[in-house]
Amino acid sequence: MISDGIPLHVGIIMDGNARWARSRGLQNFDGYRKGVDAAVSVVKAACELGISYLTLFLFSTENWSRSSEDVNLVFNLFQETCTSRLEEVCRAGAKIKVIGDREALNQNVRQVIALLEAETAQNEGIQVYLAMNYGGRAEILRAVSMMVSEGVPVAEIDAKKFSAYLYTKDLPDPDLIIRTAGEKRLSNFLLWQSSYSEFYFCDTLWPDFEKEDFILALDDYRRRDRKYGK
Repeated sequence: MISDGIPLHVGIIMDGNARWARSRGLQNFDGYRKGVDAAVSVVKAACELGISYLTLFLFSTENWSRSSEDVNLVFNLFQETCTSRLEEVCRAGAKIKVIGDREALNQNVRQVIALLEAETAQNEGIQVYLAMNYGGRAEILRAVSMMVSEGVPVAEIDAKKFSAYLYTKDLPDPDLIIRTAGEKRLSNFLLWQSSYSEFYFCDTLWPDFEKEDFILALDDYRRRDRKYGK
């Protein structure tokens, strides 16, 4: 079991739900539902392993290009999960926050997000950030727009100032980013924040990703020599 060298903040691109379903002759919904089980399992594992921050990529700004059926499946399952598994998350001590553009989400989803954040606000365990309708480029453009609208002097703009306008302003940058299902790209996830992140790619489809897979990723991270440009 890992005892030291734990990353403070881990981000995960949870890829492969639909492929998992297709490979078994199932519907996409079955893959997404199994993916929820994997996500809850990883949150619990992260709590046990002493990770302070976990960011899960749920739905990107580009995912709207998927079929309306798939999009509705994701949001319906999100609402159902928040209702049915909220107590389980609270028992783990997790504090949940959602990052991304909420304005494009329907009122029911926004209400569920508000409830989820309110019900877990006093929890003192791991902080779990759910990236929903999130895109790294959109986040950067939003930050620039906000600074311009507020009249921030150019001379005052540096990395620290800029970061204060991001969705992740209360988060340390991710130490480790994990992507499942064999793909080796960021797909617009935490672009600014990942400048010095370590990356771990595995072939395991997200619904099959278990605590043991998570520990393998953390073990690999511990063997890295992080130089930060030195």
